[in-house]
Amino acid sequence: MLNKTENQNWYTLSEAQSLQALDTSLDEGLNTETVAQRQAQFGKNVITQKKGESPLLIFLKEFNQPLIYILLGASLITALLQEWIDSAVIMGVVLANAFIGFFQEMKALKAIESLSKIMNEETTVIREGKKQRITVSELTVGDVVLLQSGDKVPADLRLIQVRELQIDEAALTGESVPANKHAEALKEDTVLGDRKNLAFSSTLVTYGTGKGIVTATGNQTQIGQINQMIATADVLATPLTKQIAQFSALLLYVILGLAAITFVVGILRGETALNMFMAAVALAVGAIPEGLPAAMTIILAIGVSKMAQRNAIVRKLPAVETLGSTSVICSDKTGTLTQNQMTVQTIFVDKDSIEVSGVGYEPEGAFQHQQQSLSPTSHKALLACLEAGLLCNEAVLQHNEEQQWHIQGDPTEGALLVAAQKAHLKATDLEQLKPRIDTIPFESQHQYMVTLHQTTTADNNTVYLKGSVESILARCSKVMQADGTLREIETEFYHQKANDLAGEGLRVLAFAMHLLPKHQSNITHQDISEGLVFLGLQAMIDPPRPEAMAAVKACHEAGVAVKMITGDHELTAFAIAQKIGILPSSMPKDTEAVLNGKKISQLDDKSLEAYAANTNVFARVSPEDKLRLVKALQVNEHIIAMTGDGVNDAPSLRQANIGISMGITGTDVAKETADMILIDDNFASIAAAVEEGRGVYDNLVKFITWTLPTNFGEGMIILVAVILGAELPILPVQILWINMTTAVLLGLTLAFEPKEPNIMKRPPRDPKAEVLSTPLIIRISLVGMLLCVSAFVFFDIALRNGEDEAVARTIAVNIFVVGEIFYLFNCRSLRYDMFKLGLFTNLWVLGGVGIMIVLQLLYTYAPFMQYAFHSAAIGAWDWLYILAVGLLIFVVVEIEKYLTYNRLQRKGKKLIG
Repeated sequence: MLNKTENQNWYTLSEAQSLQALDTSLDEGLNTETVAQRQAQFGKNVITQKKGESPLLIFLKEFNQPLIYILLGASLITALLQEWIDSAVIMGVVLANAFIGFFQEMKALKAIESLSKIMNEETTVIREGKKQRITVSELTVGDVVLLQSGDKVPADLRLIQVRELQIDEAALTGESVPANKHAEALKEDTVLGDRKNLAFSSTLVTYGTGKGIVTATGNQTQIGQINQMIATADVLATPLTKQIAQFSALLLYVILGLAAITFVVGILRGETALNMFMAAVALAVGAIPEGLPAAMTIILAIGVSKMAQRNAIVRKLPAVETLGSTSVICSDKTGTLTQNQMTVQTIFVDKDSIEVSGVGYEPEGAFQHQQQSLSPTSHKALLACLEAGLLCNEAVLQHNEEQQWHIQGDPTEGALLVAAQKAHLKATDLEQLKPRIDTIPFESQHQYMVTLHQTTTADNNTVYLKGSVESILARCSKVMQADGTLREIETEFYHQKANDLAGEGLRVLAFAMHLLPKHQSNITHQDISEGLVFLGLQAMIDPPRPEAMAAVKACHEAGVAVKMITGDHELTAFAIAQKIGILPSSMPKDTEAVLNGKKISQLDDKSLEAYAANTNVFARVSPEDKLRLVKALQVNEHIIAMTGDGVNDAPSLRQANIGISMGITGTDVAKETADMILIDDNFASIAAAVEEGRGVYDNLVKFITWTLPTNFGEGMIILVAVILGAELPILPVQILWINMTTAVLLGLTLAFEPKEPNIMKRPPRDPKAEVLSTPLIIRISLVGMLLCVSAFVFFDIALRNGEDEAVARTIAVNIFVVGEIFYLFNCRSLRYDMFKLGLFTNLWVLGGVGIMIVLQLLYTYAPFMQYAFHSAAIGAWDWLYILAVGLLIFVVVEIEKYLTYNRLQRKGKKLIG
């Protein structure tokens, strides 16, 4: 039986040591008996799914919320009152909320299933000395696997033989270009992204061939460990769900307490238990904000719709509000902050540094030298360097059906094609003039690619080389000058220039040429070992998105920190962070502003918390590093939005308060784990979503501030009536009419309020802050008391004037409704007066008010409504009193609003959060 392999650092062992440790042969592979033994020992190559909760339990847990308890109680109470329609409406709200939550949760649980789908393919192995095709699930530790271009790596492998092998590991490491693989042993402290002698399960072979030995299968692979991290990552409650739960629990106790007081006081006054029970029921029904859960769901759903219009698809409703509370955005670099299109920006030829304009794969741009326009045809060395990049190349630049340019092949080679086309060099024309007759592909041990071209217009064949600066300069003795003549090369000069460009975060390639006799039709390494002509350097970078720069600035103005977490190298990450504005442009390049994966792995959790808070750029990070960083930031009470597109990002996406997956480049696993998906993979869409999230939260607080005075007033009017031994001014069924109609027709119109001015100039809302600040609680109490006192006074006046109870109660009901209408205009902004917003900026409010007035007239004068709700017709003078109360509420609140806002401004405090 093979010893345990989980903790073995295979990348530190030589090829021979790896074969010995795994007790296998590169030529023979495993035999059938050994395969069976190892499958029994290590299990099949599948990712096991953690047994989750049953769908029924998930559904029932949706009812486990204090506010839902209140609604269930309201539904039961109204059923006891035989108000079947009201009971059914409230129960419908409860069930709708439960089903929405249930379906969202079930969708999220598909993430791990997406991981398992990776294992349903075939691979080529050597067993008993023969090549065989087997299903990936049948692989076991020690199997010899053959890889070629287009294969998905079936398990974690220690590579033993490679030929020009390149593997796209972006989904696992975040590296933006394919990794060049080799078989040599590495140092112990090599981070995951630099383990070039390993191939990881689920990554994609883009070029070359290789042979490796399986070191881990199923749950023990890197992707399997990510699966375990997804399963164990905490799913945190959002700030809104926490606060609404606390608020609902408090409301539950207050309502039950007031109902109990009402019952006891009535009994002490000599009332019958039945009458007092009905009074307590009336108070409970009045105090319960039946419309709040439905309003929350609808306001959040409207926010989802608005975000979709700004390229952000929200999968979980509470995530809308969480975005508005976000204090830190942890963003991937490639494709989110950058364009994911490598672009040549600087070409250094002869002694001239030439800037190339234009970004991305569109071949539009110009050349400048010392800020003066330069024609490539006037600079022979520049033209030759571009020509070398075009011909010594395997990529293809294509124009697709959507009229977009894209690269088929390596992004780095694609950048060279685009740079050449900016100089009007076309691949088809040059390939006809100089057809390729031989190639030496790129190999990691040589660090260059060579092509031999038949030259139809000269007596020699031309050799072009591209590769690392070190490998090319070591073979050059001459350098081409601007006029096409040659001079002796100053090797150290060009090494220094290359280092300067690399120090700016640019990826630098060197180019050279050589002439061979016309009759020579093949090329060897010996042919290009010395005496080459150096053509120049091309330096490229994945350029930042212009809109991302503006979005980062907007986030900083809004008090939201932006942190870059990438698998790329430190210098590249530093350069992009400076260009985008994450780091100051004045910061020196030798700074320790970038924390790399090696340092992260050496820090304990406490130390990492301090580094995470004070560092904005993280490079060469592993999946474990990302997860630890998110947890470290959350310890500091931050609300974290985390972006990602790869399988490696899934655990941190799940751990973050809001996980954001890329829609274009994102893997299925990342999308299923995320709370939100960016359609355009653009950081600017995150900033837009934060803005929408703040607007949604504002509107939610406006609704709560608007609806609670009614519930407070209704509860108080019942309590006061019982204490005074008076008739109830409003009956339970009338309370339900007020609550349900006004919540839908008036309150929900606040969901359509446009965002207030300077919403992105405010700091993020404190997650510990209560939903309602002290000034808002005072305002709610003030309006509630005005409604209670006004309704009770005019109810009593009507009775004293000889009106029957139905008329008096109709006046009281209309005072509540009209008071709510006037107060609705107050609540359109909790900070500014209505006229600053504009009367017609939310037509939904005017429409809702119009319909409510019509319904209230029907309630008052239609016989069938009078029968159903015990209402009666009232006179014109009564309406004047009612309107006067509404106007009084509006004026009082506007004065209070003005005084409160100015006082808070002076003290530097916030009205919300």
